[in-house]
Amino acid sequence: MKKFILCLVLLLMAGLIWWGISTDETFSAKAQPRTAPVSKSSAKKLDVVVSGYAVYALAREIGGNKIQLTMLVAPGTEPHDFDPTPGSIIAVDKSDLFLYVSNEIDPWVGDILRGLETVRSQAVGRVEKGENPHLWMTPQGATKMAQQIAQALTQADPKNAAYYAQRAETFEQSMQQLDQDFKAGLSTCSSRYVLHIGHTAFAPLAQAYGLELEVLSGSARQGEHSVYKLAELVQQIRQKKVSAIFTEEMLSQQLAQTLAGETSVAVLPLYTVEEVSKQDFDEGISYEIYMRLNLQHLQEGLVCLP
Repeated sequence: MKKFILCLVLLLMAGLIWWGISTDETFSAKAQPRTAPVSKSSAKKLDVVVSGYAVYALAREIGGNKIQLTMLVAPGTEPHDFDPTPGSIIAVDKSDLFLYVSNEIDPWVGDILRGLETVRSQAVGRVEKGENPHLWMTPQGATKMAQQIAQALTQADPKNAAYYAQRAETFEQSMQQLDQDFKAGLSTCSSRYVLHIGHTAFAPLAQAYGLELEVLSGSARQGEHSVYKLAELVQQIRQKKVSAIFTEEMLSQQLAQTLAGETSVAVLPLYTVEEVSKQDFDEGISYEIYMRLNLQHLQEGLVCLP
């Protein structure tokens, strides 16, 4: 009987120890920043941490299979509301290279780097004072950022310099083609007026291709829109014979749907490549795919002839 009781006690203790280990591992996994799926051979790759998806998508294009890539702002998270966690600081501290867009886009970066003087970091999307900070929203801007990323990777990992240079050149060629496709695709539109329910990320794109952009915040955080403003927009939509309202996929669709209900126009998404859903992240949607979707939706909404 004593042996039986002893066996039960030992089994119970083993079970508690196993449960404790499993629980701790699960918590640790949840506490880590989002990481791209990698192979077991990734131990020797350059450990690169990036701020959000805009840099992530471009760094993946240039770094290819030579880097291990981690993104701090988790998919499905509003990047402008991101607040660094202890896990974020640890990830940056242990990295070989930390890439972010700029202090305007990632204002929280200073809080991370303040106590990490030895971390190799690089802002890859700086613009001149007064310019729209969403540099990547044109093929030309994305090319500039990709070149900055290639330089930063080369400095951190000189032995693979030729690899990064080749991938940067290939990306630049694809951006040149994308630019030509935007110019041709938006050259025959019946309208050039873009009513966007979102934020000002699309201003560089509109300016580059001669579109008239009107932005109305669709975020509930900035308060309700007045009845007078909505009535004015409805009238403007009818006067300009607008066929579609554009909105951001990750923002509330309520305002866009309200206007669409009053005017019987379509609602089409535009992608900032700055904020990404978990599904798109897991599927590895590339920068170029997002931009070609933007072109497709602009052509549809502005009624552009083939």
